[in-house]
Amino acid sequence: MRIGELARRSGVSERSLRYYETQGLLTSERTPGGHREYGEWAVDRVIRIQILYAAGLNSRTIAGMLPCMRDTDGGPSEIATQRLVDDLLAERDRIDTLIGNLVRSREVLDEVIGTASEAVKPR
Repeated sequence: MRIGELARRSGVSERSLRYYETQGLLTSERTPGGHREYGEWAVDRVIRIQILYAAGLNSRTIAGMLPCMRDTDGGPSEIATQRLVDDLLAERDRIDTLIGNLVRSREVLDEVIGTASEAVKPR
């Protein structure tokens, strides 16, 4: 598929897809005319990259994770290292901490909403 179709199917701009290529997160074949061509696996890859960016990971970290990503093309392309596993565990711990902080923030906000709601109720 061409870059425009990948952008449409993944919900990511063509500019972002080009950036992913420069960062080594995505690869394409080139047609004789120089157009990018992607396999079906690229849709899953791009969606996963977006999720990882949304979780706060940077492109270098994501690039290190690619050997362990299973796209529809069959699975990991390289053997993972212990360092990669350790880095992934650290990222998961960081995300767990963020989730815990968000839950606590929501609880405080709920308390404030409750107090504010009581204050505006007619007596």
